[in-house]
Amino acid sequence: MGPFNSPEIVVDGFKERAESLAVQGDKLYIGTSTGNLHVYALGETADHPAELLETKKSLCRRIIEQMAYIKDVNSLAVMSEAQLTLFPYPTFSPPTPLVKAKGALCFALHTGVEYLDAEAVSIPGTPGPGKGKGLPAVVTRLAVGCKRKIVLYSWKDGEPQDVQEIVNLAHSPRAITFMNGETLCWGHTPTDYCLTSLKTSATVDVITPVPTTTSLGSGMGMGALSGLGAKPNVIHVSENEALIAKDNNGYMVGNDGKTSRSDSIDWPAPPEEIALVKPYVFAILPPGTVPTSQIESVPGSSASNFVPSPVIEVRSSISLSPVQTIPFPPSPLTAFATSATHAIRLLSPSPSEKSPLFVVSTPIDRTAATTSGSAIWSFRIKPWNQQIDELVEAGAYSDALSLLESLDAALIADKERKQHQIRALQAVDQFRNAKYDDAINAFIELDINPAKVVALYPESISGRLAVPQDEWIPLFGGPRPPKVEQPPTPPTASSTDLTGDPTEQEGTPRSIEAPIRAPTPQGSLRGVLLRTGLEGLVSSTVRDDDAASIRSVRRPPKRDNFHRSIETLMRYLSDRRPKIAGALATFHITPLQSHEMPHLSATSKEDLLALPSARLSSLTPEELVRFAQIVDTALFKSYLLNRPGLLASLCRVGWCEVSEVEELLREREKYQEMIYLYGGRKMHGKALDLLRQLSEHEADPRDKLMPTVNYLQRLGPEHMDQIFEHSKWVFEHDRDIAFEIFTSEEAELPKEPVADFLEKLDPALCARYIEFLISERGETSQQFHDRLAELYLRMTVAAKRRGDDVARRRTYEKLLQFINTTEHYSADRLFAMLPSEDLFEAKAILLGRLGRHDSALEVYVYRLQDFLKAEEYCKRVYQPHSPTGDVFLTLLRIYLLPGPAAPPAGEMLPPALELISRHSPRLDPVATLQLLPPLVTAEDVRAFLLEALRAPVFDTRVVRNLYKAREEQVARRLMVLQSKRVRIAESRMWVYRRKSELVLCHRGPCTSWRSHSLSMPRGVLSQAQGDTDMTCTLRRYMYAMFLMV
Repeated sequence: MGPFNSPEIVVDGFKERAESLAVQGDKLYIGTSTGNLHVYALGETADHPAELLETKKSLCRRIIEQMAYIKDVNSLAVMSEAQLTLFPYPTFSPPTPLVKAKGALCFALHTGVEYLDAEAVSIPGTPGPGKGKGLPAVVTRLAVGCKRKIVLYSWKDGEPQDVQEIVNLAHSPRAITFMNGETLCWGHTPTDYCLTSLKTSATVDVITPVPTTTSLGSGMGMGALSGLGAKPNVIHVSENEALIAKDNNGYMVGNDGKTSRSDSIDWPAPPEEIALVKPYVFAILPPGTVPTSQIESVPGSSASNFVPSPVIEVRSSISLSPVQTIPFPPSPLTAFATSATHAIRLLSPSPSEKSPLFVVSTPIDRTAATTSGSAIWSFRIKPWNQQIDELVEAGAYSDALSLLESLDAALIADKERKQHQIRALQAVDQFRNAKYDDAINAFIELDINPAKVVALYPESISGRLAVPQDEWIPLFGGPRPPKVEQPPTPPTASSTDLTGDPTEQEGTPRSIEAPIRAPTPQGSLRGVLLRTGLEGLVSSTVRDDDAASIRSVRRPPKRDNFHRSIETLMRYLSDRRPKIAGALATFHITPLQSHEMPHLSATSKEDLLALPSARLSSLTPEELVRFAQIVDTALFKSYLLNRPGLLASLCRVGWCEVSEVEELLREREKYQEMIYLYGGRKMHGKALDLLRQLSEHEADPRDKLMPTVNYLQRLGPEHMDQIFEHSKWVFEHDRDIAFEIFTSEEAELPKEPVADFLEKLDPALCARYIEFLISERGETSQQFHDRLAELYLRMTVAAKRRGDDVARRRTYEKLLQFINTTEHYSADRLFAMLPSEDLFEAKAILLGRLGRHDSALEVYVYRLQDFLKAEEYCKRVYQPHSPTGDVFLTLLRIYLLPGPAAPPAGEMLPPALELISRHSPRLDPVATLQLLPPLVTAEDVRAFLLEALRAPVFDTRVVRNLYKAREEQVARRLMVLQSKRVRIAESRMWVYRRKSELVLCHRGPCTSWRSHSLSMPRGVLSQAQGDTDMTCTLRRYMYAMFLMV
């Protein structure tokens, strides 16, 4: 298997010595040592050999060393006798010698599209259309290596340009190639190479690393050691790289003259010739240098045997690894021959570096060479799709990707899909070889179905998604590996003897991405140098047990690949989780709805693995939900193994599949996490059952019951049935603790269903709950007040029936307190429920609520004979100037005018008299006196009578009219008095005798208590002679009083 089909003969029995080849379209040009040119028409298929079209005898006088077809000038460039000549096609005449290229040693051809700037200066190497300046032009350059100089011919769109010469070189180029349109790489000895810039004409030496080893075979190629006659080998690989052969090593050289890659080609011996058919490098290796173990078609090969014939080794120019090895002649018997029978030459390859490539084989025996002649073989590359499929089948995923990336999309159908698939297969191979980080990075980049990634892990993580290791590649779309039957192990040999370390046999399998290089042949220099390295380590394993135990102390601990892979998986799942959540959010789906979605277990393993590996934005909501369930379930199991402390957060909110993880949690006694898990998935029944099981191990009542209480408190109204069901056993253990379930502030439950449930358990619990609603929640609805009163009533009656006086008294007091202090109940409804011969105080309160105060007082007096409560009742309801203003008179009437059910009249008189004495202001005197029986003495009601006499009995209107009449009378008399005048002299004084006259008094100053009023003209009062200021003031006061009287 390889990228090329088996070589086929296109020209057989060629009797001349072929020295050079050139291809133009379907024409093959063969130049001979005698200067003849043979032109063959190539067949379209391998079944049609080439047909000779013509022979140009003596095209040159001597050997034709090198040829190439120049399309721009439609000519064949031929180098012969150190002279380069252009022969126009198809007549090959007249020839045009390139006179400036005298002393030619080699030449190289390069054709490409370049862009011209405003000054018509070319910009070589400019990529594709539209990316340069000006117009594109097809530029062909012909570089001729001469003695210590390089001559450059060029054509632009077929028009010849000025010849450029780079002179004064330190050496003469013997092999030359273009790296790109402006750089040449050439060699002057098999080990010395240089780079020359066409723009600056500067030349630098190529610097390569110093080789560490030199591999030499038992047989040497021509000039392998001495270097006599050997020529340097250099070929163009890409726009920025050239491959040079230096001894048995091949180096990729960049534009700076340094190696462009860290790795290099290590041939078993210096190659005789090399050529390129993109992207493969051909090398002819001398006879006896390649072990038969590297030949695929040789069964039972050994590293100690070498192929005696020349070998063509084909390597990838991308990975530099060998992909095909073919002995010449290509026959299975060639490897078993005792000596080489043919010499092969890889003559000038096609300048376009495209398939096919031609090889000339000539018998070593001169007689056979003369008789049968030479054969020209053709190497045809396989179709690209076939090559890629073969690389994938061989597990060379890196090579397949590299090859695919180097090809144009027009050559490969559905290139992007193939890259995606092969990249996924490469990631699987990396995972299999413990390169977990690289693999997971690829899975993230490629948006691989999480079910497939999880399936790579053991059942402890993947559960039912687990896939055997030999099914990993088919799972990701790769070919199913062929079943290889293992030969039976001899009974004398143990597996340890065959594999060395048994742990390596059971561990992660070795990657098959790169082909395994054959063991180093015995007797080679590389084998001698490596003997002290790897083989020394291998041989050192066979030692005594004591030495092995001593070494084991110094040996570093073996890396735990399993836990490393779990850590990497957690990184992958943690990356996927928020992205999947974001994609679900666009459909308004959150983890809180996980209990509403179909369980993961309802989907088959095949359907889960068949989910598309695509961008999350392109998936349906159902597919995203499945991804979320897979990711959270796997992440949960990963946390359980590596990060158990992170389980709680994942249990509360997420998409984890409960059926796959609950037993794992139970095994590890992660009960709290199980409760979180059940709660997050709305599986409250399982959580509460688990809490009840765990409570059996607790002795303290609160430790036993509070976990269940706390869980039930968090449930909402939609889970009423579960709350009621799982709270029963809590009430059986402790009612006070259980009652906290329904008084929590976390979730408000509907009141009526809770009350109904509690009433079924115990009416006292229901009454307590309604008391809580009224006192703590401010409940004012008549429904609950009526219900509480009814509960009190029924509890009181029930307690009396069972003879529990303490309970009856306690409940009855609550009933009385309730109906006496609240107004949010229906009094008539409750009154109708009261028993006829009991609970009279409650009846009295209810009658009062109904406004029937006389009936209420009769109950207090006649039924209860509790006169103090009757008076307290009157005090409570009494309101003056209202319908209850005569309530005390009503009570007195009940005392003094008893009905048929009343006690004897003699018992009623004392409380009646006490009522009269204590509440006389609130009793109507007349009505009270009328009610008193005749035998009651005045002394018995003395206090009442005194209070009644002191009280005003006049009508308010009468008093008002009297005051008005008096005011009018005073006003009239004042007017009469003001109209009279009295003259008083100094010698006479008038003394008041009576109201109607004044008497003259001749006495001195007045010392009597009566005032002497003096009237001055016009009613002016003045001070009498001999009066003091005080006397005057007193007189004025008395006179004013007199006038008023």
